[in-house]
Amino acid sequence: MENKTIKIVFATGNPHKLQEINEISKGSGIEFILPPDNFDPDETGTTFEENSYIKAKEAAILSKNISLADDSGLCVEALDGGPGIHTARYAPTVQERIDKLLANLTHASNRKAKFVCAMTLVDENGNILDEEIGECYGEIAKSQSGINGFGYDPVFVVDGYGVTMADMSEDLKNKISHRSKALEKIISYIHSELM
Repeated sequence: MENKTIKIVFATGNPHKLQEINEISKGSGIEFILPPDNFDPDETGTTFEENSYIKAKEAAILSKNISLADDSGLCVEALDGGPGIHTARYAPTVQERIDKLLANLTHASNRKAKFVCAMTLVDENGNILDEEIGECYGEIAKSQSGINGFGYDPVFVVDGYGVTMADMSEDLKNKISHRSKALEKIISYIHSELM
């Protein structure tokens, strides 16, 4: 493989997420960039996969460039897989979302949960090139711990590690997260098919 860099639009308005994606893919020869400013997709899908595709397609059509999107969320067994696709809209602020989750699990003996990440890679016309899923298993803690990460990381205790995602170093989290698992599969597709 010759030493070239490929630029791919990452369909997000969240610079933190973009930074995390570029951190995970460091050294892969792929640079992820933000979509145009008018990127504002209407996430009307009923699954992570559908919402991921909606975002990727809009970014591709606006930027006329290959685009990648992810849609991810927290699925809690005791809440029948909720908050699921409503993870980011569960309550108005991050802290209120965490508080609501903990309140809804007050009497739950089963606190098993998983983070799910669906990624969709599309060409510049919005046609699907590759779709991947990454999952990270754990359970919901009874109280918050840790200052790293974002979203529900302070209450998600990762299976096999005994600490919350927010207690982990950025490096460790980037190795084991649902997003990194999905992204690794996407990167290997890009390497074999597009580079």
